[in-house]
Amino acid sequence: MKKLMAFACALFTAANVQAAQTNNTDAANNNTEETTMAQTAPKILVAYYSWSGNTKEVAEDIHEKVGGDIFEIQTVQSYPEEYRATTTQAKQEINEGYRPELKTKVDDIAQYDVVFIGSPNWWGTIAPAVSSFLADYNLSGKTVIPFITHGGGGVQNTVKDLTAQCKNCKVASEPWVGYGSRTMGITSWLEDLGYVK
Repeated sequence: MKKLMAFACALFTAANVQAAQTNNTDAANNNTEETTMAQTAPKILVAYYSWSGNTKEVAEDIHEKVGGDIFEIQTVQSYPEEYRATTTQAKQEINEGYRPELKTKVDDIAQYDVVFIGSPNWWGTIAPAVSSFLADYNLSGKTVIPFITHGGGGVQNTVKDLTAQCKNCKVASEPWVGYGSRTMGITSWLEDLGYVK
């Protein structure tokens, strides 16, 4: 009887040890999977220029859905508050290829894998401040995803010009283009791109 009891105790102990080892292995595997996912998840930056606030609203909606960091492109010299004066100045800057000096800086652009870039459509192209951003930072090898706001002009040359100015970037073929600050369709667009957190 004592031998039988000892044998039963030994079996019970072995089963507990095996269960503990299995649990530890499962926990280790889960930790490894979480670490791998964290390592493979792309580091995202949402960068935008906004004069009226429309592009800012869209950028904030994208940022809320994809996570990462958000960065407002700001110029040292502000544009006039009056709409007509701003459009006149912007047209002149675009025609001259002017690149305004930027007031805000991204600390470490190299850390990002994916950069969403937002701009209003100004005279059929991207705002000069966005051109300055593209000139100031090396986005080579990064995935760049444009989003464009407009007051009725649609996409025109905005994405084409952004692509031309973004040297060696992988510019997404499906930009988001929306009227004013309307953010309809952003969620499904991001889901199609695979970037909803």
